[in-house]
Amino acid sequence: MKTPRFFAAVVVILALAAGGAGLRGQGGDIRPVTVGQPMPNFSLPTFQGGTFDLAGLKGKNVLLIFPRGFAAEGRWCTIDNYKYAEIVDLEKTSEIRKKYNMEIVYIFPYAKDVVAQWLDTNPEQLVKIKDWKNPADPSKLDDQGKARMERWRTSYPKDFGMEKGKVPMPFPILIDADRKVSKGLGLFATDWGGSKVDQNITSVFIVDKQGICQFKYVGQSTTDRPEYAVLFKTLDQLNK
Repeated sequence: MKTPRFFAAVVVILALAAGGAGLRGQGGDIRPVTVGQPMPNFSLPTFQGGTFDLAGLKGKNVLLIFPRGFAAEGRWCTIDNYKYAEIVDLEKTSEIRKKYNMEIVYIFPYAKDVVAQWLDTNPEQLVKIKDWKNPADPSKLDDQGKARMERWRTSYPKDFGMEKGKVPMPFPILIDADRKVSKGLGLFATDWGGSKVDQNITSVFIVDKQGICQFKYVGQSTTDRPEYAVLFKTLDQLNK
């Protein structure tokens, strides 16, 4: 599997829109949004406890991340675990929320107990990735296996580790159990890339301090994720 380094075949627009339009519910409904439009407001319970309200973050940039979740029945998408570990590490080492005046928010289309399973499995998922990059005896791999190993090494170069039962949660993790937000934004799918399971189409939005959607990235395949460096360039522009 390979994470694309560029935004081929995907509409990603940066529009630094002026004006004072704020967050609104677009007539009370959550509907797909395009860059330059107010991001629909929503409120959801957080895994950590309490309620998250997007409108309450006016004055901050907001990075909304919709992970895929399941890759198949009973099997998580390991790429999302890696990307979560990566951004947790970036926050720990570089204080990216403070740097970009932003909040980072994860939204899962599952009930709280399922989200708990996802969090709990992060350590073993990260071990899987390490093992795929470093098989016990690479000489025994066929050509296909060697190519797969190199793709993992190239696309996911860092090794991250987490302790079972102590997975860090520095960002609000939202429980979209009825898929109100995911379905409203057109992101929820039960059949994507040949995978028949309840999942999100992996997507990322950046909402500016006035509540305007300034960046939208919808994955074009089950392995497609934006690079954080590209997201940070957008945030740099917003903070000028």
